Order: sequence, then C-alpha cells, then structure tokens
Amino acid sequence: MGVEIKGLESLRRKVKAMPKVLDDAMWDATFELTELVQQAAVLRIQSSAKYSSGELAGSIKYEVVVNAQGKIVGRVWSDKEQAMYREFGTGPVGQESQKDLPEGVTPVYSTAAWFIPVDKVGVDLEAVYGIPRIIIQGNEFYLTRGQPARPFLYPSLKEIMEQAPEVYKEYVREGLKKL
Repeated sequence: MGVEIKGLESLRRKVKAMPKVLDDAMWDATFELTELVQQAAVLRIQSSAKYSSGELAGSIKYEVVVNAQGKIVGRVWSDKEQAMYREFGTGPVGQESQKDLPEGVTPVYSTAAWFIPVDKVGVDLEAVYGIPRIIIQGNEFYLTRGQPARPFLYPSLKEIMEQAPEVYKEYVREGLKKL
C-alpha cells in the first residue's frame, strides 16, 4: 500500500527557497527603512537651518551591509564634522542643552569659551546668532561658549523605527507570496 502526497515536490522547492526569500525581504525592508531615516534626517536639517549652504544636508549618506556577524545592518551618517556638532551641541552650551541620546553615547564637551576669527566665517555671527564680537590685539574674534544640540539623526532614526515592524512584515509577506 502506497501513499501519494500531492504537491510534495512543490512544497520542498518552496521550503528550500524560503531562506533566500526571507533574506531578500529583510535586505529590502532594511534598505527602505535606512533610506527613510536618511530622508528624514535631511528634512530635519533643511527645515531648521536658517543660514545654510546645504552642504550638511547633502552630506547625509546611507548604506545597507552584512556585518561581520552576518547580520543585515543599515547605516546613516555624515562625514562632515559639523554634523556631530549639530547633533550633540558644543561647549558648555551644548552640554547644558536638552537632548535625547542613544544608549551608550556620552559626548565630552569643552568647558571653556573659545574664539572664532571673524575672517574665517562667511556670515556675521553677531547679527545672526548674537555671538559677541571682540577685538584682541587689533584682530576681530567672536567669543562663544558653544551651540546647543540640534539633533537631526537620532530623532529621525527613532521616528522611522516605529514603522519597522510593519515594513518588515510587509516585505516578508510579499516575498512569501512569490513562492
């Protein structure tokens, strides 16, 4: 007496294909979420920058990679130094400013005021931000205690990650439908 199972070969093919389908779905969902974080960060910068050349907003990059542990990881970053200054603030003003930091991130701030040569800045910082201008031995400087934190990256990550479960679920669902 024999038993015939209809569709067994089809089921085997689908089960065998499932790991790649799931990996592809995870990659695509991670890519979409990473791109959304980058776009949200750019919008935050553009909507809050009074005097900007667009250089910082244009410097926000993203990628999706498989890390050394074999996990799919989305990364968003800027290679511009001012990105860090904007995210965390600078000096005593930055240290005192309200900010929401990721776990394990503890910036170290300069505790003293410092001078910015007037001729090294393309905008009148006194007129724009109220940073006082002083003269030392005939040279003009702005005297600053830093700038407040104006986070753009971490809030963007938090905002978009709220959507992550649904985005992953949808990509997995669509991938499994193709089997």
